[in-house]
Amino acid sequence: MRCTRALSVAALPVVLAASVLAAGPAGAAPAPAAPSPISSFSAKTMAGGLFSPLSFAVAPNGDAYVSQNFIGVLTKVSAKGGQKVVAGAPMGDEIGAVSFRNNTVYYYQGSQPAGTALLMRMPVGGTPTPLGDLGAHEATANPDQGTTYGFVGLNQDCLDQVDPSGPAGPPVYQGIVDSHPYASVATAAGVYVADAGGNDIVKVAYDGTVTTVAVLPPAAPITITADLAAGAGFPDCTVGAQYRFEGVPTDVEVGPGGWLYVTSLPGGPEDPSLGARGTVVRVNPATGAVQTVATGLVGPTGLAVDAATGVMLVAELFGGPTGRGQVSALLPSSGSTPATPVGALPVSSPAAVEIAGGAVYVSKDAFVSDATGAPQKIGKLVRVSVSGAAAAFRPAA
Repeated sequence: MRCTRALSVAALPVVLAASVLAAGPAGAAPAPAAPSPISSFSAKTMAGGLFSPLSFAVAPNGDAYVSQNFIGVLTKVSAKGGQKVVAGAPMGDEIGAVSFRNNTVYYYQGSQPAGTALLMRMPVGGTPTPLGDLGAHEATANPDQGTTYGFVGLNQDCLDQVDPSGPAGPPVYQGIVDSHPYASVATAAGVYVADAGGNDIVKVAYDGTVTTVAVLPPAAPITITADLAAGAGFPDCTVGAQYRFEGVPTDVEVGPGGWLYVTSLPGGPEDPSLGARGTVVRVNPATGAVQTVATGLVGPTGLAVDAATGVMLVAELFGGPTGRGQVSALLPSSGSTPATPVGALPVSSPAAVEIAGGAVYVSKDAFVSDATGAPQKIGKLVRVSVSGAAAAFRPAA
């Protein structure tokens, strides 16, 4: 479904979300069962007063590089807690998708909805320069152009009754040209980027060449209810039909065996109103094969993977008993067996999570709006210590 951007992360059909939320508890799906909360932990705030800290990377010396996406700056947070802006984007542009390797910071710089998207490279203490043009690759290749979204198996007579110029867009459509990088991970082979606009994972080689690694499959279809149809302006004949939203990658990390692990938002409403539909998939970087390894997540926007054990930490923006956020720990999947939730830390509005130097880092309060709906400059980067809890939260150094 062609839609507006929700939280500058993924496609969210506002009309569908509004119709579900307006229905109240009776019209909403029950909140998913959550992993047992972990009560014995402490969080040290490394930096505060951040504006939408949606992505960060931690260097081996403990310094962190944090994007403040909505104001287009990259901030260095020293291991001792000092803050310094080290890069900025032109007015109106965004900075995000931060990763670090070999004393070099990589990040996305671009603008929405224009779809301009550059992967920048900045040596520590140096000047940023473009490495790869992600927007040009999307415009040329449009990797998900062969993927179909929208209604599934709906008869033509009913499809003809759907207004293609309405707020929900065409009833059936192919992937459009749209680039909005959200996360990256730098490896020896190149920098892998999760493009939440393109619905794909791309690789930028260190010579600047951009190639497609994999397209995420569409999210599992939902059933259109009468409330959803009314909110989206769909005709009555669509009630009971299946609708397939886009699969939207929000983070990418390297896991066991060199596989890429990717969190995926399900498109559409990202809260639990249509169920816990977020997933983690893993991608074979050589073949592009995609396998689902975890389901039942609510707003997964960040991921950390212990490459030795396969334990995953997932930042769930709308997770937890209150729906205000949590970081969940999942034991690795085994063959066709999904990953097993083993515990969760209550974290308000978490955006990103990383494992570095034997510690867990989380950016929080990233999407907390004020009374007018505007984002606030209250984001934090915290370092979490957990004792007497799930071993998943005690990664090896």
